[in-house]
Amino acid sequence: MVSKSVGVIGAGAWGSGLAQAIARGGHKVQMWAREQDVVDGINNNHENKRYLPGYPLSENMTASSDIKEVASGKEFLILASPSLYLASTAKQLLEVDDIKQGNVTIGVITKGFITSAEGPKLVLETLESVLPPCYKGQLVYIAGPSHAEEVAMGKLTGLIAASENAKNSIRFRELMHVPGLMVYSSLDVIGVQICAAAKNVIAIVFGALDAIAEHSDQFGDNTESLLLAAGLNEIQTLGMAMGATHPETFTSIAGVGDLDVTCRSKYGRNRRFGQDMIKTDMLEKFKNLDDLIARIGEIGYLSEGAVACKYVHEIAAKLGIKLLICEGLYKILNKEIKPADLINNLLTTGKID
Repeated sequence: MVSKSVGVIGAGAWGSGLAQAIARGGHKVQMWAREQDVVDGINNNHENKRYLPGYPLSENMTASSDIKEVASGKEFLILASPSLYLASTAKQLLEVDDIKQGNVTIGVITKGFITSAEGPKLVLETLESVLPPCYKGQLVYIAGPSHAEEVAMGKLTGLIAASENAKNSIRFRELMHVPGLMVYSSLDVIGVQICAAAKNVIAIVFGALDAIAEHSDQFGDNTESLLLAAGLNEIQTLGMAMGATHPETFTSIAGVGDLDVTCRSKYGRNRRFGQDMIKTDMLEKFKNLDDLIARIGEIGYLSEGAVACKYVHEIAAKLGIKLLICEGLYKILNKEIKPADLINNLLTTGKID
């Protein structure tokens, strides 16, 4: 194996976990982080104590707070910033010569939708409008059932590398041909992106149901499987309406695989968000969904599904499609209905009000 040079823009849990897997395979990985304590921790202690505490990182990994340094001289670049900050982060790359000239193969692991004046957009569509024109149709979207903690530990994980450019997808497959990862290619960039974004919305409702089911004679494991199947159906409905090209995307690891692990895993922040909605008064201090998004840092962890829910609501309304679970969560977060009332109505009557 020939060692490759890789830059990772964003040092959150998922970015750090994937970087660790790639570095464990013998590649040189440099991460960009805003926070100096994260940079110092990776460089001096081989640990990201802020976002991935307790998981030792490879000596092949370094970090810097200089985004231009991290993006320069690399064969591969992985964009891992949260969806709320992705566009502004990508704009900082425009002054890097290697980016200007299209010399870098770029992958993206950000999940969610991006707001714009024209309405919500997919991640790759947003990036193609920011990056130089040479990257149109060349980006690789990487997703799948992949909690950062298990990826960092080297537990076997399957991923999808989706791109309109099959050669770039193969390049990332070869880069990630490392212990603990199995990577497959896809041409369905729209379908894979929607699976990655919308499953977080379903996982919040799943977490709420899970919390209710702990003390319920009415709901149990069977109910959770009912919700999981109905949620997958909504993701596919949304995906096909938005231009997904392959129905099998939704029954692959990008679809049902990622949805299952996001809903059921103890590591899932969106599932945790749903549980906290039931077990605490977490939502009481927020006026509505817009207020929640504006102050999402006050929660203490990032629930991408809460942000994505707003955009799924807007897209569904624009396309005229019915997504009961997603719309129900929107009503919860917008303070139009109580979480427990939504779960009871949805699962006993098939209605959300």
